[in-house]
Formats: sequence, structure tokens, C-alpha cells
Amino acid sequence: MEKIYNHKEIENKMYQLWEEKNAFSPEKVIKLRNPKNIGEPYSILMPPPNANAPLHCGHATYAIQDLMARFKRMQGFDVCYFPGTDHAGFETQYVYENKLKKEGKSRFDYDRQTLYSLVLNFVKLNSDLAINQLKKIGISADWRRNTFMLDKKVVDRVYKTFIKMHKEGLIYRDGYMVNYSTFYGTTFSDLETEYKDSVSPLYYIKYSVKGTEESITVATVRPETIYADVAIAVNPKDNRYKKYVDKVVINPLNGREMPIIQDEYVDIDFGTGALKITPGHDINDYKIGKKHNLEIISLIDLDGKLNELAKDCAGLYPNQARVKSVEILKKKGALAKVDEAYENRVLIDYKDGRPIEPMILPNWFINMEQLSEAAIKSVENEDIKFNKKLWKNEILRWLKEKKPWPISRQTIFGISIPVWYPIEDNDNLQVTFINSKGESKFGSIKSLLSIYNLKEIEDGLQKVIVPANAKYVVSVDKPGDGKQYLPETDTFDTWFSSGQWPFTTTGFPDSSDFKKYFPTSFMDSMWDIMFFWIARMLMFSLYLTKDSKKGSQVPFKNVYFHGAIADKSGKKMSKSKGNTIDPLEFVEKYGADALRMGILVGGNTASRYSPLDEDKVRGYRNFANKIWNVARFIQISEENAAVPFGIELTDKTLRSEDIKILTDCSALVESVTSKLNKYNFKLAGEEIYEFIWNRLANQYLEEIKDRKDITAKRTLKEVFSICLKLLHPFMPFVTEAAWQELKQKGDLDLIVSNWPN
Repeated sequence: MEKIYNHKEIENKMYQLWEEKNAFSPEKVIKLRNPKNIGEPYSILMPPPNANAPLHCGHATYAIQDLMARFKRMQGFDVCYFPGTDHAGFETQYVYENKLKKEGKSRFDYDRQTLYSLVLNFVKLNSDLAINQLKKIGISADWRRNTFMLDKKVVDRVYKTFIKMHKEGLIYRDGYMVNYSTFYGTTFSDLETEYKDSVSPLYYIKYSVKGTEESITVATVRPETIYADVAIAVNPKDNRYKKYVDKVVINPLNGREMPIIQDEYVDIDFGTGALKITPGHDINDYKIGKKHNLEIISLIDLDGKLNELAKDCAGLYPNQARVKSVEILKKKGALAKVDEAYENRVLIDYKDGRPIEPMILPNWFINMEQLSEAAIKSVENEDIKFNKKLWKNEILRWLKEKKPWPISRQTIFGISIPVWYPIEDNDNLQVTFINSKGESKFGSIKSLLSIYNLKEIEDGLQKVIVPANAKYVVSVDKPGDGKQYLPETDTFDTWFSSGQWPFTTTGFPDSSDFKKYFPTSFMDSMWDIMFFWIARMLMFSLYLTKDSKKGSQVPFKNVYFHGAIADKSGKKMSKSKGNTIDPLEFVEKYGADALRMGILVGGNTASRYSPLDEDKVRGYRNFANKIWNVARFIQISEENAAVPFGIELTDKTLRSEDIKILTDCSALVESVTSKLNKYNFKLAGEEIYEFIWNRLANQYLEEIKDRKDITAKRTLKEVFSICLKLLHPFMPFVTEAAWQELKQKGDLDLIVSNWPN
């Protein structure tokens, strides 16, 4: 053995050894062991990382899944660890659009198909990035079973599910209040938005009461949306406004006559106690509008600019229109006052905090009532076990909301929704395309066809905007009934396809993998995608398996929610704080084993935020060195011994300190095994660390250093070998390397050796 442990050299060497021997393949492991000793199937699904993204600290938590795969593999289970990568439609398109921006280009320079191909080629060029980096931290997934979220089998499964759900009335198309990003040109689900504290001017606007000299004053932070106001609402308990109920006010910007209505939602203490109702641009106003059967007016177009209904403010962005509308209100004497320091909350997207515009758009939706009910029943029956009762309660809280799920996205990169619109039945389709001269054109399909032929429009197609009541045909392929069609240009929400991950990876419904490994055994995920992903996989699984012989099945039996990796002080990492950590830098400096221990033991993955401390990672690098030095000591002792270390230990030759270390080691095996089965990773790792560093390396070695008999060295090797097995799921590289140096002829590699009893 080399005197110094070189983690860079040895980690690459060990991973190459495992891959050459197909040690991650369940079929190969069965051949290496006696098939009679192989236990029941145990399967793990890898949350698919972005195919083109570099590793970040969140991906370092994949060590949790890998720990369970290695632990169960050594226990004799038939382990299959299914890997994969996500196309991450919106995220990937965002990365590629940044690349185009640096080249002085944008997505609007390309037709839909060309842009899709460019992004896909970009992903393929970088597709090995995530996988290679996961290999760097020792992930023992069966890479031959790797699934990419745009593989044909995935797309086919997604289409079949959509068509089935549409036939059964679970999918519908409707105009709906959505969270729309005018910057990205797509909608976001409620889960993908958040509120940011802000200070904004609060404008007090006077609405004249028709036929009187009186007026009602309303407070708003968005005076530019007054053009889309349709009513003034007051609380039924507010005595100040009782005399005005059922009267009419005049919209100060466009002269529209609007009713004064009553609704319990209105907060008597906010502003003036009177609320302007703008159903087209506020979710709460939308609900009030629906309740009172009010007109819904959309004031802002998909490009983020106000449309012709905004009159003098048409063509302006909201911030610009806000300034101009205030000027108009001033001139009309309708501006009562302005509170310049009003504290409010602004809706932003989860990705980078850009403003979200609530808008009415036609979208594809899933009615969640039936799916949620089945999932609620399954969780309450504990068909799935969670590592904390808290998570069970959290997921039930979300499921019981049963909100409609908008599953369409106005992006190019992703899986297209298999829908076609017959032109002759929908001459009001709005189309954006690039003509043969490279010019961007927009208009109704009826007007465009008077100038261009359909093939030119199809070849340069960018986007089709379709009214909610449009006629359509659900079909994977373009209908061949002789009619002219344009395709749906929206793509599926990424979570719609990733929600079916348990099926696309295992080959539902007929593959041998599905029959053998489904439901899967263990799912590890960060808690922040509990609703995005875990809940939806559960709903899809119960839905798609309901007609099987076994009936509805959950996708996994056990769920472990881990926390977000935080800095050493427990604070959330962010670029603005300057406290982000590149895990590959830690791998380079200290080794993957040290990083894994820093994640699994140095912090606490069971908490909401788990700190990652470089000092602790450095300490675990020293621990790897300690293990290496003990292995060297044993190897040198064995080389110098006259009697082989392989002889049996007997009570006659054992001394009290030998019996004590063997007894302590036996207790350690029992304790660590129990803790790992209960997912107490931190406590299990701490026990192994403490035993090797202090009980074995410091105490027992000190006790036997002057002994000349072979029993002491043989006992040391026996206990150390057991420790290597216990530590292997945590620190696979150094333990395998030490094992390779010390194993006897005919012994299996550590990764496929038997877990100690």
C-alpha cells in the first residue's frame, strides 16, 4: 500500500473497478453470490437531475439513496437503483436562451421546431455532465438502466396517460386565472410562485357615484388595471357603505358604469374599506367575479404590454402604464392621495424572483378531485411510510386543497401536448410564425392564410394562441381526415412527465423490471418538492394501476424527506449572500468520502436545513487517512507474520482485551444495522466513526502494540474488516480500497460482500 492515501487516484480507480465488474447490476450481483442467498427485490428511484446542469449541493444528498442501495445490496437484497436525467423543459430552455443572448440572439429568431432541435442538441452535448459528476460522489446506480425524460418510452407513456385522462374527463381546457411570466412567456403553478415583501406607492382613487355629487375612494397599488375594473365591493357589515349598495359608480379612466356589490371577502380595515374588483388580473377578484357573475376583462397581452382596452396606456408595460395612468387620474381630479411607503407583498416566480402577472389564459387542466381523494386515502392508511409524521401531515394538507392543476406551459423545450386544432373550425386562432424571408408575423390564421400558404406558416410556426372554446382533436399524430390542422404549441408542465417517473423507469406495465421492482422500496427527496413531485407520483400511480390485477398501488413504500443543504451556520445558501458551496471543490480538495460524511453525518439530513461545514469535511478527510493507516499497519503486520492471519480465532488464544473488542464490535453491528433500517443515518455514522477512531485505532491498538502473538493482529483485522463493511455505505471509496489490499484470495469485492451479522 502507498504510504499516503491519495483520494483523487484511488476514488477514480475504485469506481472504474466497480463499473468493470458491473457491480451495480442486480443481475451481476446475483451471479456473484449464491442465488439462493439473494433476498427479496429492493428498488430505488433516482430523482432525475437536469441533464445539462452541473452538480450542486442538493445533488450531493444523493449520497442518502446510495447509502441505502449499498446497505441493502450487502444485506443480500436484490437491489436495483434506477437512474435518470430530466429534460427540465423550462429550466433548460432558460439556460439555452442565456447562451443565445451572449451570441446576440434570442428564441424569437427561430421557429418552434428549429429552437427545439437546438436546445436538444445542446442537452445531448452536455448530457453526460450530471451522470459523470454523480459518479464522482460514488453513486452506485445501474447506469445501463438510465432513462432520459425525452426518451421515446417516456414520451409514449406521457401521451398514453394524457389520452386516457382526457377520455375519462379528468383533463379539460378552460380560460383560467394563471400565474403568467411575461418575461419567460409561460405560466407557473401556484407551487412555483412566492411572495416577496416590497414597498410600493398606495394610490387612493375616487370613483364618482352616478347621479350624485358623492364618490367612493378605493386604495390600490395598481392604478393601471383600473381600465379592467368591473365593480366596487364593500363588506356587508360595513355601515359606512350601506347606502351605496346596488348603486353605480363611474370608472375614472374609461367611463364604464360599475355596480357596487357586497362580499364578505372585503377587509373593512384595509385602505378605505372599499375594494375595486378586477377579475382579469387578481386571483381573489377573479373568485369574487365568478361568484357575482361579473365580466372578466383581460388588459395585458402575452408580451406583457397593455392592449387596446387600456386606451391612452395601450402598448405600454405595466410599470410605464402605472405612471401614465396616475397622470391621467390627476388631471381628472380622481387621485385623492398617495401613500409612498406602503408595505405589501409582490408575487414573483420561484426561479429568479421576476414579477408574475395574474392573467386569464386558456390552459390545459387536470381536475384533481378524484386523484386527490385516492391519494388522501392511501396516505391516511399509511400505505406509504414517511420518515417523520410532520411530512405525512404536510402532504395531506396539500392534497386536501384539491386545486386544479394547470399542466400546459408556453415553452418550446419539452413534451408537446398531443392536440390538433382544425383551421376551418377555428378561424380565430392567433398565430406567430417566421415567414420565408425570416420576418416574424402575427395575426389570425384566417387573415394570414390570405397572404401566406399553410406550409410556410407550419414551417415557421412559433406559437398558436387558442380561445378556450376552440374545437380540437386529441391525437399523437396529425389527423389524416383531409382537414387542415395546426398543432398545440404548448408543452407539458415538467411535473406532468416526471410525475410518471416510477412507470417510465421501470417499464410499466409489462416489463420484467416493473413486475419485479414495483412498487419501489425507498424514495429520497428534498421536502421542497413534496407537492411538486412526490404527491403527484402518488396520484398518478394510484390512477394508472387502478385497473391492474393487484388494484391501485403506491409508487414507493417508504419516503425519506431530507433537508436543504445550508452553510455551516444553518443559513440557506444563496449567491447574494456569498455562502454557496461547490461540492465538486470539496471532492477535489478532500475526496468524495469526506463530502459524503459531511452531508450524512456532519449535518442532519432529517432536519429542514442541514449545515455543511468545510471544517467537518476536512475532518472526515483525516478520518479517511486514519482508515488507510490502520489498513497499512495490518498489511505490514501480516507480511511480517510467520503464521497467516486467516486462522480461526478460538477462545483459548483470545485475551480479555480481544474478547472485549469483539464483543463491542458485535454490539456496534447490531446498533448500526438497527439505525440504518430506521434511517437514523447521522447517529449510525457517528457510532462507526467513534468506534474506529477511538475504540479501535486509539484504544485497542495501544493495548496490543507490544504483543507478539498472532491473535492480537488477527483480532484487529477481523474487527477492522467488519468496520469497513459498516462504513462502506457512508465512505465507499476508502473502504473498498482498504478491503482490496487486505482481502483473501476468493473474497468478493466489498461492495457485494455480506453485511456483518
